[in-house]
Amino acid sequence: MRIEAQTFEHKGLCYTIRSAVHEDAGLLSALRLQVDGETEYLDRVPGEGFMDPEAWAALIAEDTHYSRNLCLVADVQGRLAGFARCEGSELLRLAHRAEFGVGVLREFWGYGIGRSLLQQAVCWADQERLEKLSLQVLETNDKAIRLYHSLGFEVEGVLRRDKRLADGQFYNTVVMGRLRPGG
Repeated sequence: MRIEAQTFEHKGLCYTIRSAVHEDAGLLSALRLQVDGETEYLDRVPGEGFMDPEAWAALIAEDTHYSRNLCLVADVQGRLAGFARCEGSELLRLAHRAEFGVGVLREFWGYGIGRSLLQQAVCWADQERLEKLSLQVLETNDKAIRLYHSLGFEVEGVLRRDKRLADGQFYNTVVMGRLRPGG
């Protein structure tokens, strides 16, 4: 699925949230690899689950075709600063929901890019009449949890000792969901 591009400005930074296109595949491959190395809030360490440009091109094509998927990028004057993806299911019992994930380059933290990506995903989900948008977040990511709460997500559960980080300690994952208003 595609959305109409939206331009935002925050703290002097102007950026556009738009649907990913085939030409973004190489940039997305490099972007995700870099984001994975800048935070432990994501599931992967750098290089794990690596997606080369061809894999990204196939994913973008699939997401563009399938109405329950959405792949977004944050474009800062032709440079990709972040991405988000919603993935739905073709299974009838799960077709009412989608899972949200996001990544933003560290140098662009604090400019509202993650919020804008999520807001566009929420608008898309509501327009598609999806009943639920869900996500998972590391328990220590307080800023993200506050953001998700501010956009209507509620804690649905906790996956205990779900991830082991570089410090060797286990951390919980918080499962959050947002139900479509009036749904």
